[in-house]
Amino acid sequence: MNITIGKPCAISDIGGRLNNEDSIYPQPETVASNQKLFIVCDGVGGAEKGEIASSLACDSIQTYFSTFLEGEPTREFIHKAIQYTEARFDDYIRRNPEAKGMATTLTLLYIGTSGVTLAHVGDSRVYQFRKGEILYQTEDHSLVNSLLKIGKISPEEAINHPQKNVIIRAIQGREHATEADVILLRDIQAGDSFFMCTDGVLENLTNETLSFIFSTTKAPDCIKDKLVETCNGRTRDNYSFYIVPIHQVQDNVGLRQIILSFLYSLA
Repeated sequence: MNITIGKPCAISDIGGRLNNEDSIYPQPETVASNQKLFIVCDGVGGAEKGEIASSLACDSIQTYFSTFLEGEPTREFIHKAIQYTEARFDDYIRRNPEAKGMATTLTLLYIGTSGVTLAHVGDSRVYQFRKGEILYQTEDHSLVNSLLKIGKISPEEAINHPQKNVIIRAIQGREHATEADVILLRDIQAGDSFFMCTDGVLENLTNETLSFIFSTTKAPDCIKDKLVETCNGRTRDNYSFYIVPIHQVQDNVGLRQIILSFLYSLA
């Protein structure tokens, strides 16, 4: 499968906080249409620790991918990338004991030849939109979502639950080792959009609102502007997101047939 993307759009904003504890990779000013790996992280820990945690996670994951990836990123490969990240957390905390307790969420997207690989830890999310419909959505690793799944609270109670921001999985270090949920999505079509975001984005945007925006606005930069307009001045948390538009999808069999036909025409 040959997947090409349009120009991705992203932002990472301080929102209503005093400092930005979110981090994204790559930086919006350097991203190109041949980019394969995208990461969005939301740091926790207070003071500057959250900013360090999310930045260190982005750097560690992309370093592991660029150094060791051969072919497609499997579940085991991503697990090892997280272990490497946790080891770097431990090393940082040994040198900076005041950072003990820092942690971060993780969302990861990789454009491969078998499909699109997604991985996440925590309550930052990844969506796949097709004509505004949510085709896939990651499931939050949060206390509220756990209570919702076992029927302890209703969907209405979950919206403004006092422990809404409590997460049950995060990247922290090897003492609190974690694993990501990993999935390979093969149902990819031209015109689809992938949306990665921290929970600050979702303070003022429901799934219904997101679907409306992605169904009525086609250009990624226009979608970005609408999202920023909604978040700006209203979001208490930091807010960060990446929009990755799918431009073209061609299966490998079809590509081989085109090449063979072209070569035959030259004979």
